[in-house]
Amino acid sequence: MSLQEVQSTATLLPLEFTPLLKRSRWGGERLGTILHKPIGLEGDYGESWELSDHPEAPTLIASGEYAGCTLSEVIGQNPQAMYGAGTCYSTFPLLIKFIDATDRLSLQVHPDDSHQPHFDARKSGKSEAWVILDAAPDSRIYAGLKAGIDADELRTQLEQGRVEACLHSYPVRPGDCVFIPAGTLHAIGEGILLAEVQQTSDITYRLFDWNRLDQSGQPRPLHVEQAFESINFQRGPVDLLKPQLRQVQEHTIEDLLESSCFTIRRHRAARSLRLPSLNRAQILIVLEGTGQLDCSAESYELTQGKTLLVPAAASDCEIIVESEMTFLEVIPG
Repeated sequence: MSLQEVQSTATLLPLEFTPLLKRSRWGGERLGTILHKPIGLEGDYGESWELSDHPEAPTLIASGEYAGCTLSEVIGQNPQAMYGAGTCYSTFPLLIKFIDATDRLSLQVHPDDSHQPHFDARKSGKSEAWVILDAAPDSRIYAGLKAGIDADELRTQLEQGRVEACLHSYPVRPGDCVFIPAGTLHAIGEGILLAEVQQTSDITYRLFDWNRLDQSGQPRPLHVEQAFESINFQRGPVDLLKPQLRQVQEHTIEDLLESSCFTIRRHRAARSLRLPSLNRAQILIVLEGTGQLDCSAESYELTQGKTLLVPAAASDCEIIVESEMTFLEVIPG
């Protein structure tokens, strides 16, 4: 059935998407073994794009009357049902990923979109946040520059192959969360599995690739000048976020981050709970446990690695907890 045929009868209920699985030289198997994604036998799956409205890589709705449609197609018919009153984006502003890094990713930066008068996924920059799901004992995050490092010092150390001396880094463990604002030089270290919340953009400038060569013996392309233009040299070190805890009976809420781009809360629930309607879109990302989301007489399975988009118009939603659950609630800015 086409979108035009269902738009007049379909209620905008929670949406699940078919993930886009991406292989990479630094990928592994944990997207399948831990998060239950349908990976192949290759053992080098680096990313699972769970929810994407990026025009060059949209995830398709997996089931229901809108199965096979893109998010933009659904939003175009009734943006208020998705976003609530007073908010409207033609492209959904957030992109959700899982990343499995068995090797260190390149040192990179994403530009700021402050100079873009209108959001454009092909041009705008991005801020992102990471929630660590699994980490080897020696895993590290590289987030920002050490205090006092300016452009001249960074360029000197880069030319001498000693750029790591300029970087602020620290070990991480499961549960840690870090916010990487646009303009922050960063890298995900080896051994890390994480959930990523980011603005819907895929612009990345690679400053350094740890002197690695590709399969043909050549270094990967770098974007040194674009990276220097994008780095915010005033920011300095970026540390882990410090969650603010709230307790509601047997339900713990951790306020991880509130920014102009998105808000992230982590919920730990031993009993069923209602999902309050905020008149805004909400994204649920299940990190542990099992249950289901009941909404308007429809039920949606909640298992480890599952991502659901709950539109603003969805109401009377309840999370039925079968085994103690940990999940993220993400709200667009």
